[in-house]
Amino acid sequence: MIFPSLALMGVYFWELGQVRECTFGGGHWDYLEGVCREMPQPFASLLQRHPLLVNGGMLLSVLGVGLCMVGLYTKRR
Repeated sequence: MIFPSLALMGVYFWELGQVRECTFGGGHWDYLEGVCREMPQPFASLLQRHPLLVNGGMLLSVLGVGLCMVGLYTKRR
């Protein structure tokens, strides 16, 4: 339940570190190629670039919540 959210946040913050390093150096981050460039580049969200990662991670989290709820409501034998 928690692992998909942590993995998604890890990917996001890893990329954010690269973007900040690029912009502090005076460059512009190319989100589609994942490289620092000198010319301004259009923004592309993480969902647009990796829809399976984002949607799959959220579906796994919801599945984990559902399984936790089932586990809490079932009687012990």
